[in-house]
Amino acid sequence: MTLLLFPGQGAQEVGMGLDLAENFPIARETLDEADDVLGYSLSSICFEGPAERLTETAVCQPALVAVSVAAWRVAAEHGLTGEIAMGHSLGEYSALVAAGCLSYGQALRLVAERGAAMQEAAEAAPGSMAALLGLDDDEATDLCERAGVWPANFNCPGQVVASGSAEGIDRLLELAKENGVKVARLAVSGAFHSPLMENAASRLKPTLDAWDPREPEMTFISTTSGESEGAGRLRELLVAQLTSPVRFSQAVTHALELGVESAVELGPGRVLSGLVKRVNRRTPTVQVGRSEDLADLATL
Repeated sequence: MTLLLFPGQGAQEVGMGLDLAENFPIARETLDEADDVLGYSLSSICFEGPAERLTETAVCQPALVAVSVAAWRVAAEHGLTGEIAMGHSLGEYSALVAAGCLSYGQALRLVAERGAAMQEAAEAAPGSMAALLGLDDDEATDLCERAGVWPANFNCPGQVVASGSAEGIDRLLELAKENGVKVARLAVSGAFHSPLMENAASRLKPTLDAWDPREPEMTFISTTSGESEGAGRLRELLVAQLTSPVRFSQAVTHALELGVESAVELGPGRVLSGLVKRVNRRTPTVQVGRSEDLADLATL
C-alpha cells in the first residue's frame, strides 16, 4: 500500500516544475491550465521567480498545488498508483485532487482565495512561528502554554512548530533557552494554524461552502483530524485547518496502521519524506519533483 504525500507552504523554490514541463506534455498542460484559471503566468513565476514573488502567500499556494499536481500526473503516467493521499496543510488541496474529491481547477481557485485570505489576516494580526526540537508533544504544548502561544504543527516525534504573536514567540524563545530546549524562529509572514488566522477562516468559509466535494476514490487522511475522512466533513475541516494545528505525525501513524508500506512525495522538496522517516525509519520513501526522480519509483 502506497501513501501519496503533498507538500505545503515552505517547499517552494524558484525553478520548480520547469524540468517536468520541459520533458512531459502532461506537466506542461497542467501548468498552462493554472495560468488560464488564475489569469496570470503562474508558471513563469515558478520557473523564473523572482523568489520574493514566489514566496508571497497568495502566489506560493497555487504555485505549489500546480507543481504538485503536475508531478502526480507525470508519476501516474509512469505507473504510480496510490491507496492513500494526504498533504501537509496547503498540501491537502493537492491530495484532494489526487483522491478525486476536488477538481484541479477548483483547487487552484480555492487556494488562490486561501492564500489571499491568509496574507490579509497576517497583515491584520502580525505573528511569527518557531520550531521546538527534542520535546515530546505534551512537553512542547506545555511550553507553548507558558509562553502564551499555540502548537501549530505536530510534524514528527521531537519536532513541534509553535505559532503566535511576535511577542509570544519571543517569550517562547526565552523560555526554551532557559530550559535548554533547541528552538529556531521560522521565516514566515504570519501566525499560521493559530487563532490569529480566524479572519482568514471567516473569509474562506463562504468559498468552501459553495464547493460540493465528491467522495474520495482512495483513502484521504486529514492532517487536521489525523484520521481518514469522507466528503461530508471536508469543508468543515478545511476551514478549521487555518486555525488548528497540523497533525502530520498522527496522520502518518494512522496511515501506517492502515497498512502503508511506502510513501511517495510529489512536488518540490523532501521535507515530508524526512518526517515520515522520523515517524518510522523503515518506511521506504521516494520524492518525485524532476524527471530524473521517476526511476526511483521502481525501487518501491
